Amino acid sequence: MQVKAKNFKRPVKILMVEDNYADVDMMKRCLKESMLPIDMQVVIDGEKALETLRQSVHFSARQDPDFVLLDLNLPKKSGHEVLAEIKRDPGLRHIPVLIMSCSSDQNDVEKAYRNQADLYIVKPEGLDGYFEVLKNIEDFWMKNKKEEY
Repeated sequence: MQVKAKNFKRPVKILMVEDNYADVDMMKRCLKESMLPIDMQVVIDGEKALETLRQSVHFSARQDPDFVLLDLNLPKKSGHEVLAEIKRDPGLRHIPVLIMSCSSDQNDVEKAYRNQADLYIVKPEGLDGYFEVLKNIEDFWMKNKKEEY
């Protein structure tokens, strides 16, 4: 049974860090069908991701995302570097980071979890695969944060 979006107190805020516009488009299409009310912001490189996250720390009305959906293969700063910096920063380390990468290489998976990734998802092919990813994200969120919503 799906939970209706109207039962939530506020939208789930996601920062998606992805430089592939096709992946962003697929995720946006799937989010329209989500059981969660979602407010997603997209940035296309690792430096912009950290800048966006750190800006929220400097304002009294913090607007931290509820979680980061992070690609590993990014321009300017890799996803592994971004993840490591998030988890080293006392003002950001509380934000869950979900890796969504085309890499299924065991070294990438292990490195992500060593750097405290909360979930590792291999990017799917096609819209049906993205709906499966969305289901994994919804399950993760409901399991870990539903008491707040």
